[in-house]
Amino acid sequence: MKTPANNYYKGGIFTLYKHMLDEKQKIETQIDSIQSQLKNFPKGNFFCSQNGRHYKWYRSDGSTHTYIPKKKRHLAEQLALKKYLTLLSNDLLREKNAIDFYLRHHHPSEADKMLTEMPEYQKLLSPYFQPLSQELLNWAQSPFESNPKYPENLTQKASSGNLVRSKSEALIDMALYVNKVPFRYECALQLGTTIIYPDFTIRHPQTGEYFYWEHFGLMDDPTYCKNVCSKLQLYASYNIIPTIQLITTYETKEHPLNAKIIEKIVQDYFL
Repeated sequence: MKTPANNYYKGGIFTLYKHMLDEKQKIETQIDSIQSQLKNFPKGNFFCSQNGRHYKWYRSDGSTHTYIPKKKRHLAEQLALKKYLTLLSNDLLREKNAIDFYLRHHHPSEADKMLTEMPEYQKLLSPYFQPLSQELLNWAQSPFESNPKYPENLTQKASSGNLVRSKSEALIDMALYVNKVPFRYECALQLGTTIIYPDFTIRHPQTGEYFYWEHFGLMDDPTYCKNVCSKLQLYASYNIIPTIQLITTYETKEHPLNAKIIEKIVQDYFL
């Protein structure tokens, strides 16, 4: 009896590790943003003193306290916001330190290495990750015309056994593979007189409908962005519409694609 191997993946240690990496990056971005904002606030610390039913506002430089009259409410608001953001930054830093502790003590997944580094194990386990439909399985495994350009850039070994061009594409490959979604990597697609090679050509595991997934990984490059727009126009001119038959994901150096987004896309489109 074949137990669905992808059931062990969902919500498991792989997802947790990638989630922690994503959270660390998110927290670091928030800390940087707060630190940048704090540079623009008035000097000094703020505190309130209660006197009966009333409160008094004070600014402190560490040694002396200066009363802030009610007519200077805007100053009090600014100092109060500065104090809140400082405390929030400290909270985020503690969260980041906790995540760093986890990541330092995390051991690389031996199970994942079985799929990516040991071909014989991959052959033995592949039936547990294959699409349920024999027709779709045959389609995914049959030869096809692939992208001949820049083979030297195929440096990332993905879970399916494919060599892909980036870590983000390896994450997409893994999400499709472990969820038994049949796909081809960089399979030729003719649109009129133009041949392109979508990152992933996908068949819906129940309906067999075709989808295409393009990941655009250099969106902070103006020339690259211009080419992205041209490519999306080409797809649309042949009725392959973003968010309908065409899945698109994006990233920059500061905002890389994360596994949580990929898993949600796979769930929403195919499961």
